[in-house]
Amino acid sequence: MVTRLNIVHETRYDFSNEVFLDPHYLRFKPRTTPYNQLVSHDLRITPIPSNHNALSDAENNLVQLYHFHGMHKNLVIYAVSEVVLNENNPYDFIVFPENHLDMPFEYSPMLKSILGATLFTTQMGHPLMSYGSSIMASSYYKTVAFINALTERIHADFFRESRLEGIPYEPDQTFTQKRGSCRDLSWMQIQLLRKLGIAARFCSGYYFMGAGSTAHELHAWVEAYIPGAGWAGFDPSHGAMAGGAHIPICSSAYYQHTMPITGSYRGNAHSTMNTSLSIEQMA
Repeated sequence: MVTRLNIVHETRYDFSNEVFLDPHYLRFKPRTTPYNQLVSHDLRITPIPSNHNALSDAENNLVQLYHFHGMHKNLVIYAVSEVVLNENNPYDFIVFPENHLDMPFEYSPMLKSILGATLFTTQMGHPLMSYGSSIMASSYYKTVAFINALTERIHADFFRESRLEGIPYEPDQTFTQKRGSCRDLSWMQIQLLRKLGIAARFCSGYYFMGAGSTAHELHAWVEAYIPGAGWAGFDPSHGAMAGGAHIPICSSAYYQHTMPITGSYRGNAHSTMNTSLSIEQMA
């Protein structure tokens, strides 16, 4: 089954006084994957930028860099993308080499060096570590079974809430309050996977909730590196592997590098932000 989607994502900043816009990095272009095809992408910026270039960042994500001249009272970013989603079985892989079938395991020295930052961990309390270790034991230390079980348990044990702004909570905070946004749950799972020796990174993109839904929002999930599968997506907000409904934009060891807009302004003003997102299935 093939699903064709039209994605319209608008972000508007209004400033109380005119400001000078510093260069802005934009991340809105959906990534092509083995099961996603980007048909078209158009990015319209107001005010008209003085210069623009597309680049690949240090983690091979496509980033658009815009420069501006003059003083302005607003910034509007209007992104329109057409994407084709093909039917996809996310479990269609075989773990190889076989020594990665069971946990704990060690990546090869070369692979471990390449994965680098995706294995870097933050401080984590004993209760969260015990939570992960118990799920690993109940999964008989099988790598894929454990990651699946952890994804399903987070979905079952934590209440997902909508929080449109702000950085992810620290893992211990999310674990203690048993609730969080998609980025909070994902960041907690990422840190727990890393503590247990699995490379993991933060993925930002869109999630298609089905024809007729109006509750779309920018979504976050987890990508874990499994030899034989590569970067495989797991979504704790939905308790399943990332599949045909997930439309990735960018991935990073650091959530800061996946934000759709990174930039600043200079001037004596405060700003307000409004966003809208629609994802419609095309005939």
